[in-house]
Amino acid sequence: MTLRNLCILGGSGFVGRHLLTLLAARGYRVTVPTRRREAAKHLLVLPTVEVVEADIHDPATLRRLFAGADAVINLVGILHERASRRADDECSRRGSFQHAHVELPRKVVEACRESGVPRLLHMSALGADVDARSVYQRTKGMGEALVLEAGASHPGQAGKPLAVTVFRPSVVFGPGDSFLSLFADLLRLAPVVPLAGAKARFQPVYVGDVARAFADALADRDTFGERYDLCGPRVYTLQELVELTARTLGMRRLVVPLGVTASYWFARLMELKPGSKIMTRDNHYAMLTDNVCDTPFPCRFGAPTALESVIGYLREDGPRRRYDALRAHARR
Repeated sequence: MTLRNLCILGGSGFVGRHLLTLLAARGYRVTVPTRRREAAKHLLVLPTVEVVEADIHDPATLRRLFAGADAVINLVGILHERASRRADDECSRRGSFQHAHVELPRKVVEACRESGVPRLLHMSALGADVDARSVYQRTKGMGEALVLEAGASHPGQAGKPLAVTVFRPSVVFGPGDSFLSLFADLLRLAPVVPLAGAKARFQPVYVGDVARAFADALADRDTFGERYDLCGPRVYTLQELVELTARTLGMRRLVVPLGVTASYWFARLMELKPGSKIMTRDNHYAMLTDNVCDTPFPCRFGAPTALESVIGYLREDGPRRRYDALRAHARR
């Protein structure tokens, strides 16, 4: 399969920035729609990338964006919903898990079919499950299911099934992340850190490995119709990750693990905090299930990067690192 022209939804986000750098180096021409072009100006230096302002939730706009594309990559996802007191508030609806994780993938599949796009890569999440208690995991599972079902049975414009590949990464770390960088900032603020979900188990995966998997899978026919879990080489508890972050920063900090009940009420309290959310009850529910892989990192995409070999990026305590971390946490 020869692919040259791509459209990436969510390309201005954390994973998208790393993926676009790799794709540009490989000579792909990529269109990146965004709500505000100014927020994606860091992509303008990439010679084969075009950033356009567009509403990706509008079906007609999606069809226009996908016209002439050889492949579409959907990286859109949100970690927290935006609450509103008005049930009919459009901004709140667009900030919901249902809108981002279910309705958008459905529109993407339909626009691919109508525009004759033969290839779709979709970002899901490890732990995505239509029966999950966490709404984040449940809606991710719903979006993943409809994409895979579309690839299996829905003919495109030429009468051929849409060639889909789904990736399910564990928590993703790397420069500009909203995970370890968030803990690094919290550790800088206080000598004692109360930690909700301290015993939750994760298998973090490096952003460069996730980007490479997407890029390598694009034209690989053996990945059509497949779903890949992406994890790093080692499992950690959340407490171990926070303590590793403290050691990396050369800090002595007391991490106080909270039990299940205390973690729930801590999450409830954090929901009341104005601005970007550090944690919510939905995050608490998600962490009750281990976020680890049953199988090794897919060998067709190379070997996973050890966290300890690259965690030094957290020591870059400059304005740029803080800006990147805030952007990732605010989903901008």
